[in-house]
Amino acid sequence: MRGVVLAGGLGSRLSPLTRVTNKHLLPIYNKPMIFYPIETLVRAGIRDILLVTGGNNAGDFLRLLGNGKDFGLSHIDYVYQEGEGGIAEALGLARYYGQGDRIVVVLGDNILEDDITPYVESFRRQEAGAKILLKEVDDPERFGVAEIGGDKVLGIEEKPKRPKSRYAVTGVYFYDGWVWDVISTLKPSARGELEITDVNNAYIRKGQMTFDILRGWWTDAGTFESLYRANRLIAQRAGD
Repeated sequence: MRGVVLAGGLGSRLSPLTRVTNKHLLPIYNKPMIFYPIETLVRAGIRDILLVTGGNNAGDFLRLLGNGKDFGLSHIDYVYQEGEGGIAEALGLARYYGQGDRIVVVLGDNILEDDITPYVESFRRQEAGAKILLKEVDDPERFGVAEIGGDKVLGIEEKPKRPKSRYAVTGVYFYDGWVWDVISTLKPSARGELEITDVNNAYIRKGQMTFDILRGWWTDAGTFESLYRANRLIAQRAGD
């Protein structure tokens, strides 16, 4: 299984901080943000990792991460995303890398308390399809929201005004090789992006989407409020 970390985009919601650097290079307590998703994959035993980045500071990732020796890796692969075409477009750039293998995708601004090894192993045993990780949140309208019926995901709605549940789809996704076929058929949404929610709903319609609910805390770091929360959570963990 291979890992993909998505760290493109311009991070405009964190301006003016992102006028001089990529959002994913901002500090979360004592490390750059991008360290956390890479560490999440490495702790789960994933050693083949591709980083998708973009913007004017893409070279800074190479200077910071190199070949990944800080994580015990022998190499990290890189690919460049032009513009802001959405999460699914960014993932599509990994096709050459992930084709023929299953992948675990982590958004570059997602920080988790849990080790995802149990979910990785569960997906390895899954015959086909995809898996998402959910977390109950107080502000589901900020995220893709999953409607659940028993042990099935019935659908996902992106940033709904009236959420059907409080279960946010976290930025950790597991896919088999069908994902590349799905991405190739996507059309841009109203905001001009290829949406990862459309990818996930395609798997739901096919009856091949499973889910787990995260036990520990989870946060993104894409707004000032969530960036502050991420720093606070990591600082508290460091003090335990």
